[in-house]
Amino acid sequence: MKQNLPADDAAKNYRHHRRLVRIGQAIMVLGLLVGISHWIAHFAVPGGPPGIQDLLIGYPTAAAVLIVGAVLAGRTAPQKR
Repeated sequence: MKQNLPADDAAKNYRHHRRLVRIGQAIMVLGLLVGISHWIAHFAVPGGPPGIQDLLIGYPTAAAVLIVGAVLAGRTAPQKR
């Protein structure tokens, strides 16, 4: 039977932290892609998307997704106890 050593717990906490940081970075890339696709939509459609779509869907959604990703990616490393 394997004992639960403190070093194992610290390594597990660090892996969990790194996983959350990588997920946050992936979410930030997703937000960037949302913003870029919205920007491209302005060039693809003559006259651009309707104004309400700009206010509620495009850039604000990209910004919100980027902020959520930045919060996850900006986590500090777990502290040693």
